Amino acid sequence: MRSGKWMIPAMVVSWSVFYAVSKVTVDATGSPFAAGFLIRAAALVFLTVQLLADGHFRELFRPGRALTLLLLIGLFGFLLDLFANMGYARGSLSTGTALLKTDVLMANLITVAVYRKKLYGSDWLGTLVMLLGVLLVLGVDFREMTWNPGDLFFLLSAACVTVNAFVIKAAQTKYDQSSDMISYYNNLVVLVLFGAFSILRGDLSAALDRGTDLRFWVLVALGGLGQTGIYFFYYRNLKQYEVWAVKLYLLLMPVVSCFIGVVFLHERLMAGKLAGIAVVMAGAVLILLRGRLHPEEAAAETKR
Repeated sequence: MRSGKWMIPAMVVSWSVFYAVSKVTVDATGSPFAAGFLIRAAALVFLTVQLLADGHFRELFRPGRALTLLLLIGLFGFLLDLFANMGYARGSLSTGTALLKTDVLMANLITVAVYRKKLYGSDWLGTLVMLLGVLLVLGVDFREMTWNPGDLFFLLSAACVTVNAFVIKAAQTKYDQSSDMISYYNNLVVLVLFGAFSILRGDLSAALDRGTDLRFWVLVALGGLGQTGIYFFYYRNLKQYEVWAVKLYLLLMPVVSCFIGVVFLHERLMAGKLAGIAVVMAGAVLILLRGRLHPEEAAAETKR
């Protein structure tokens, strides 16, 4: 059964909400590890309720041969955050922002080199145009970009994001694991690892001291809901579409985040960001016209 077209925008919105709330939560706690733990704890509640409502909770205790793969997905989910944080601590912000977006190029390369799928020149051009637009939206100053060994952590983070997407798809197609099962194990592993790092660093106690701050806990719950939305929509889209295509759709996320920032965080849309949004949308249109530019490919996909 094919997922509806609304699954793509719902995925983009979920990611955008998650990142916006995560930024505020990290600022409030002073620790990305404590914030990550609290948001995943909230997500665990939502995921548990979802599985109980669907009557699939017992499946968690019957992972079968896929258990190692499920734990690996969770490990990659934690490492991508850890490497990004290490990069920001040791590398350049502008360089890091650009390097983290190379996951779309990595997905394209793996699709062609490993899975032997065909990508047309228009696919590569659309990818590069969208990537350029995203960097403009994010305000990356190319003149300030420098290189130092700490920037390698950004590439490691992007690699973890990319590999994890293909591992998730393999768990769905080869091991017939449900998206909800993968989501729950992923979130649980990341939750445990974030909690361990928070305790070792002494970050968690300070975050929990905000026990009477209702607004803070509402934000944590919203972040958990956004994370749950990511699991629900992103994983189902990975099962339905090619990884490279899903990654391209996620490049629309900074555009949505801009408007969230304007409405809720009182940010301003400057000329550079507006130009970036226009470039992103131009690249997206080129990708969406794939069927018309290459009708033989569209016909082949319809027959599958």
